[in-house]
Amino acid sequence: MKSMTGFGRGSAAGEHFNVAVDLKTVNNRFLDVHMRLGAELSSVEALVKRRISARLSRGRVDTSVTFERTGEVAYELNRPLIAGFISAMRTMQQEFALAGEPDINIIARLPGALQPMRDGISDEMIAGVEQAVDEALDELEQMRTREGEALAAEMRTRLDEIEQNIPTVEGAAGGLVEAYRTRLQKRIGELLAREGQSVEVDPGRLAQEVAYLADRSDISEEIARLKSHVSQFREAIDSEGETGKRLDFILQELNREANTVLSKSTDLTIKDAALAIKAAVEKLREQVQNVE
Repeated sequence: MKSMTGFGRGSAAGEHFNVAVDLKTVNNRFLDVHMRLGAELSSVEALVKRRISARLSRGRVDTSVTFERTGEVAYELNRPLIAGFISAMRTMQQEFALAGEPDINIIARLPGALQPMRDGISDEMIAGVEQAVDEALDELEQMRTREGEALAAEMRTRLDEIEQNIPTVEGAAGGLVEAYRTRLQKRIGELLAREGQSVEVDPGRLAQEVAYLADRSDISEEIARLKSHVSQFREAIDSEGETGKRLDFILQELNREANTVLSKSTDLTIKDAALAIKAAVEKLREQVQNVE
């Protein structure tokens, strides 16, 4: 199991270039890759995304690629920009009868007047980008694995809390029939005493009412499913690959069973245990949001 939170950095160098890649991931329902790279590397953007998608399945991935040429840099003139600037200067000179000539120092400082000449991205540079991305992914996955191990340990603690409360529910449920019988007899006795009557209670009729109440509040199936879901959750934690969606589904089922137990039972012991189970499920839900 892996976390969706992590950071990785990779770098590569060639004869005339250096490249560095930073990857930062946070939780997200699907894989969402965001790229930040210079215009010079626009041609390799799809390649970088494919390499990331091949290794990661979920999470928002912020990708930063820094590329630097280390050889001698040749510059080219931005002729349309310079021509337009000089033309505007001439117009201004004529309209306002100004003396002087355009200064080359001013022109050279115009933003974009001089631009590094683009030689294109060579195969060696592309290989360097791939190497840096793979190195960053390796470091990222190592961190996500460590974070996943920490998450798994916390989840097992929450599962232990759920498992500790299930026997409480099961034990209290076993005595519900007798509790209903006693409570019903007491209630009937109280009503008859209030009316000043003395009536023999039909044992068969009493048994029917008790059976009806017991059937409506039977939670044996919910208890069995709670145990099954806890076992499935433990198996999912220890499995490889993408487990976050499976864990999220199991949590929905755990929560459903706990809610059903709460709605069916009026016993305070059962209600307290079911509420404790729901609290542990909510804490698990927060942790599962960060599992790949």
